Amino acid sequence: MKKSNQQTLGEAIREFLKSHHLEEKITETRITQSWEKIMGTNISRYTRHLVLKNTVLTVYLRSSVLRTELSYGKTKIVQMINKEVGEAVLTDIIFK
Repeated sequence: MKKSNQQTLGEAIREFLKSHHLEEKITETRITQSWEKIMGTNISRYTRHLVLKNTVLTVYLRSSVLRTELSYGKTKIVQMINKEVGEAVLTDIIFK
């Protein structure tokens, strides 16, 4: 019996995304869409935008007080995001 070289549709899509360097943008979008659920309405209201680059999420905030406060809980926030996304996509988070 010959071994098949066929891929599943999911494997083909993942390979396409990886070859076109789109995985990170999709992960960034997933995190952005889940941000309010993860962090709550009040923090979400002060968030300008999120940028993911090389497993580091940069969160741009409108409040320096909130920036300082959130920096104390970085490790917990990274864990919460990774749990929500379902895989270890973040290693660090920077608040600006």
